[in-house]
Amino acid sequence: MEIAYKTRGVCSRNIYIDVEGDVVKSVRFDGGCNGNTKGISSLVEGMKVDDVIEKLSGIRCGFKDTSCPDQLAEALRIIKDQQ
Repeated sequence: MEIAYKTRGVCSRNIYIDVEGDVVKSVRFDGGCNGNTKGISSLVEGMKVDDVIEKLSGIRCGFKDTSCPDQLAEALRIIKDQQ
C-alpha cells in the first residue's frame, strides 16, 4: 500500500510511504532537511511498521511538538489502521 501523507508542523510537506504487509518498503520526504530525511528513509527501509512507530514516535525538532520522524510514525499509524 502506497500513500502520500500531508505533514503538519514540520519543514517537510509530504511523506510518500510504501508498505507491504507489515514491512516498510520505501519512504520519501518532500522537503525538510535533505540529508536527515534521506537518512531516516534509508534506516527504516525493510523495518516492521510497529518497530518504526515505536522508535520514532514522540521525537521533537527543537521547540516544535513534532518532527519529520514523528510525522512518519503518525503516517504509519494511519496506514496500520487502514489495513
